[in-house]
Amino acid sequence: MYKKLSVAVLASIAFAVGYSLNNIAVSDTNIKLAVVDTAKIISNSSDIKNLKSEQQIKLKEMQKTLEKAQAEISKETDANKAAKLEEKYREEINRQKLSMDENYNKRIADLNTKIHSVVADKAKNQNYDLVLPKDIVFWGGEDITDDVEKEFK
Repeated sequence: MYKKLSVAVLASIAFAVGYSLNNIAVSDTNIKLAVVDTAKIISNSSDIKNLKSEQQIKLKEMQKTLEKAQAEISKETDANKAAKLEEKYREEINRQKLSMDENYNKRIADLNTKIHSVVADKAKNQNYDLVLPKDIVFWGGEDITDDVEKEFK
């Protein structure tokens, strides 16, 4: 019983010493930290502004298709033909919506890739160990948003 207790105490002491030494070794490192406000970069991006205007144009086209569909369906007196027209226009509007969504998602993914690339290059050039989004950091880190934004344009 005494041997088991002494082994447990020794193991606990060894763990505590090892853990303390690890904390001392880790606490002496100097990490160069930067933060980037990606929301600011995205909102000021000309690519996003162009994408928004393209989306508005596509939404207007969808609205015109919908108005045309409503007009044609309301003029049709035959219920079967009206149902076929409704299905035809539903498919057309769904196709337009899917195309618009795919284009939007692709452009956003390309934009994110571009931002990540610029941030990675900036971090390597300025010897940062870690770059975090600004909105998750309460305090600290050098803000490199303006530098990234200049290269992003």
